[in-house]
Amino acid sequence: MSEVAKKPVKITETILRDAHQSLIATRMTTEQMLPIVEKMDQVGYHAVECWGGATFDSCLRFLKEDPWERLRKLRAGFKNTKLQMLFRGQNILGYNHYPDDVVEYFVQKSIANGIDIIRIFDCLNDIRNLECAVKATKKEGGHAQIALSYTLGDAYTMDYWMDIAKRIEDMGADSLCIKDMAGLLVPKAATELVTALKSATTLPIDLHTHYTSGVASMTYMKAVEAGCDIIDTAMSPLALGTSQPATEVMVQAFKDTPYDTGLDLNKLVEIAEYFTPIREEALKSGLLNPKVLGVNIKTLQYQVPGGMLSNLLSQLKEQGAEDKFQAVLEEVPRVRKDFGEPPLVTPSSQIVGTQAVFNVLMGERYKMVTQESKKLLRGEFGQTVKPMNPDVIKKCIGDEKRITCRPADLLEPKLAQYENEMAQWKEQDEDVLSYALFPQVAVDFFKYREAQKTKVDPTVADTASKAYPV
Repeated sequence: MSEVAKKPVKITETILRDAHQSLIATRMTTEQMLPIVEKMDQVGYHAVECWGGATFDSCLRFLKEDPWERLRKLRAGFKNTKLQMLFRGQNILGYNHYPDDVVEYFVQKSIANGIDIIRIFDCLNDIRNLECAVKATKKEGGHAQIALSYTLGDAYTMDYWMDIAKRIEDMGADSLCIKDMAGLLVPKAATELVTALKSATTLPIDLHTHYTSGVASMTYMKAVEAGCDIIDTAMSPLALGTSQPATEVMVQAFKDTPYDTGLDLNKLVEIAEYFTPIREEALKSGLLNPKVLGVNIKTLQYQVPGGMLSNLLSQLKEQGAEDKFQAVLEEVPRVRKDFGEPPLVTPSSQIVGTQAVFNVLMGERYKMVTQESKKLLRGEFGQTVKPMNPDVIKKCIGDEKRITCRPADLLEPKLAQYENEMAQWKEQDEDVLSYALFPQVAVDFFKYREAQKTKVDPTVADTASKAYPV
């Protein structure tokens, strides 16, 4: 075998964002994170993903924390490490499209409060929905990483991936991420995909996957050998299952190879020991369901992300129809095909999944259609890779006019209106953004914040309860 030039693979650590989002419903508190930050800062990670995704909503809704305050505290602790967030393109961190002025202000404030790398994706891979966030990131001096939502289907050929990678580079992205949210990328396909992308673009390539289908660490090995520059991993206490491969394991797997990460296993072991009691507590409380730690091969069979599997099951449970689970799993790919074969990632996964549940429970396909399904069929989320089924469009939305432009072009600026609506609660500039994304949840949080001030006597503030409702 010929000598391979040294090319250390870089590691993006996900334990402060995607790992706890995937395994314990995004319930790790800032208080739990801060004591280990100094040690994590010494590791030499490429970046630590610590914000965005569902963390913003969870902070406000369940933990009664200010997500902006969390970001500032993490930024103060990570003195040598880049901080990364996940950003849903024109959806920001919510579930609908927002006007450009809100997207731009959110990017500005994210970077001002400490984010270095913004990973931007769109649930349909409609790159028109990424333009505004990418421009805003570049304007603020941030690193714009565009993530392609990886999926399978007739439309998703190697030519498709190479073409979209070129367009992303032309758009001004600083790096490209293959976002394999369902764990569908198998080792052989990873070799082919990374090789093709490397021939199509000069951008650094980051691979993000989930262990749901059991192949993720083998996929990382083949991807890195094919030229992948960065891999996303999670510290072992919150790794595997529906989370990422374990950081320590991947570091050891590449040790003494041309791809050696150079990270110190002893430091990683200390960090793992810190997170172990958090995992044990989550298991004990039922927050961490052992089911999500296993391999779920139905992921590969039905191309359904792990989180979506559990959502479908809970929807059926509520209706007392758990026996229909298999029928729903088989309906998901059919609905997906009718809807233009979108990748299944927030919010398209929820839309397709819920519609599949209705189709099965009603005993007739599209007898009852959700508002979200109608929005998708109207084109309110953007353009799908394949055309939608015209019969389904007719049945669900009749002759309603469909959107063919970039959906955000139809949205009026809204920032000033949001400022007016929430003026009485405003304590910091960022509050308007919390309100813009989650109006009711943010107002509930603002009221809670107000109540806390009057409740706690400053002289005994240090002994006040630190309990967080979950």
